[in-house]
Amino acid sequence: MNRRPTLLATAVLTVAAVLSLSACGGSDDGGSKGNDKIEGAGSGDEKRESPSPKASDDGIERPEIKLPKDVKNVFEGGKTGDAKKDAILADNERRINSVDEAITVDAEKHPALKFYSSGDALLSAADYVQGFYKDGRSFEGTTRYFNRQVTFLKSGATAVTYCVDETKSYPKDRKTGKVDKSIPASKDDYAFYNTRLKKNAEGVWQTDSVTSTSGAKQCM
Repeated sequence: MNRRPTLLATAVLTVAAVLSLSACGGSDDGGSKGNDKIEGAGSGDEKRESPSPKASDDGIERPEIKLPKDVKNVFEGGKTGDAKKDAILADNERRINSVDEAITVDAEKHPALKFYSSGDALLSAADYVQGFYKDGRSFEGTTRYFNRQVTFLKSGATAVTYCVDETKSYPKDRKTGKVDKSIPASKDDYAFYNTRLKKNAEGVWQTDSVTSTSGAKQCM
């Protein structure tokens, strides 16, 4: 049993599924009620971590991202000495946090998800997040991101590759809150990600493509 499935960019979704991200989803049969919260979600009063870097740091008005206190992402190598690379890695970090916020925090809206993702990456994020709610699952624990590399492409886009270690991240039953820590670590807890980012008109490096490989040897 995997702690968290890898996030791919091969999802095929309807427009409605993507639009549902702004209201934290809804069921396939249109049976969601009230404020369109996904069935099985918590009460929305989870304790949260500090938000991502302040909007005033770079002059961009960014949506706030807050993760529950039992969810922690550790990003290694965020300061390269190159201002452009550091900005790209920062938006890559915010994109990852925005996906995790959409999974773990029951809120009426998750604006950061569409702020940092576009194209195929937004479709895959929608499918990934919806999968957790449909299965009645969430997660908690610490996830480590390392070997983060930035490569500038001739097209003007940027490739960001990185490894993920989920050996200390555990599945959580969304209804009961029970966390399963009995799962032994395995090679599937390590994954290699290859993402593409493009700078939009607002100056945000949005991820528009994501591919991943579970059990990646270079990440063990």
